[in-house]
Amino acid sequence: MVQPMTIIWVCIILFISCNLADGIGVNWGTIMSQRLPGKSVTGMLLSNGLNKVKLFDADPYTMRALRREKIEVMIAIPNQEMSRFSDDYDNAKQWVKENVTAYLKDGDVNIKYVAIGNEPFLEGYNGTYLKPTFPALQNIQKALDHAGIGDKIKATIPFNADVYTSPSNKPSDGTFRDDVKDLMIQIVKFLRSNNAPFIVNIYPFLSLYENPNFPFDFAFFDGGGTPLNDNGTIYTNVFDANYDTLVWSLNKIGVPDMNIIVGEIGWPTDGNIHANIKNAKRFYDGILKKLATNEGTPLRPGPIEVYVFSLFDENMKSILPGNFERHWGIFKYDGTPKFPMDFSGKGNETLLSPARGIEYLPLQWCALDKLVDVNMSLVEETVNFACKYADCSTLGNGSSCNNLDMDGKISYAYNMYFQMQGQAAHSCNFEGFGGITTVNKSAGSCIFPVQIMSAGVRTRLVAREGTALLLLFMVLGLLF
Repeated sequence: MVQPMTIIWVCIILFISCNLADGIGVNWGTIMSQRLPGKSVTGMLLSNGLNKVKLFDADPYTMRALRREKIEVMIAIPNQEMSRFSDDYDNAKQWVKENVTAYLKDGDVNIKYVAIGNEPFLEGYNGTYLKPTFPALQNIQKALDHAGIGDKIKATIPFNADVYTSPSNKPSDGTFRDDVKDLMIQIVKFLRSNNAPFIVNIYPFLSLYENPNFPFDFAFFDGGGTPLNDNGTIYTNVFDANYDTLVWSLNKIGVPDMNIIVGEIGWPTDGNIHANIKNAKRFYDGILKKLATNEGTPLRPGPIEVYVFSLFDENMKSILPGNFERHWGIFKYDGTPKFPMDFSGKGNETLLSPARGIEYLPLQWCALDKLVDVNMSLVEETVNFACKYADCSTLGNGSSCNNLDMDGKISYAYNMYFQMQGQAAHSCNFEGFGGITTVNKSAGSCIFPVQIMSAGVRTRLVAREGTALLLLFMVLGLLF
């Protein structure tokens, strides 16, 4: 007989899954100083009804966490590794054996796609990856076919939206960029012949960031902007216009029915005047409502599959594009939600479920001790050192900690380095200007964080719960 509690849990699970907007996944990046435990992350994903993730590699730690979880996975080969597989098919076969088939035994990991690079034709790369990308795609797909799994697992390429353009900014004038057009035609037709999707990353935030004259409200979905009229087709937001520019570009090369997946879309919450909680919530409320209705775009009505970017803030990402790069997460570094978010698209004002079982470092901070008759150039050197190796991106103009006074900004830099170094005592010296304190220096919207215990050094948990012998085995396991 089925127990009443079982029925309740089944109903809860069905309620969560059935009320999600179809086709929503999330990008799981790991460029951070302290990583969350893998099983805490997968548990968090499932508790929020998220059952699709896109990775940026095939890291064994992450892959092990995805074992026996009902989560669809897109793994990836980083840009800098593509040449290994473009030049040597045997390398491609070995990679597939080690990173795909090894995780398919007994349905361990539900791998659906292998992403070849990430935005390899980005204009900023100046053609660095033009040569190896297509041959790597061909060899990996060939290796998947050879392994007998090519009918279920497809190789594809996540492109930045800059691979296509429109001289008039109207979707109907869309076309692939001149310098990559011939190559894109070959790739698109290869993908189509293998029933693989075209993956594109679309960022309305970047339209706003890169163009000071861009109409602000056109980046969102609530109809506040001036519509774009494209020969009678009306666009009320930049996402629809961008997406349909791709559709037009595909139509013009003879592939009108290409399956499109939005591989990355999101809004950062810090690091720029437009990157904040208010705008991020407005953006997500709008796109989640849109996805829930399955309205699609003017040129492509129907469901759209998207991967939210990103799951967490990543405090070691490059800030070359801008300080906001470290603040794309819908969750903070510790797995706590930033703002109410409803994947069902119904606008419910509820926080997402946080990661469970997270251990924090002690409640202590590093701060400026005092500045009296000191050489300020020496202090500046210590701050530059801290920010070189830690995340000071919230101190920039328009960011959450920009309003701190000089002492506060110095303390923030010191603390970020201290926390990212695991609170090692020597990491709060700074030529004698820093000191460890139990006083939280957070002020207003500027949070002085206490870092989590990294998943790689969680032997303290074992020490609390087990014996010294068990701890010894754990240490030996880490060393060897």
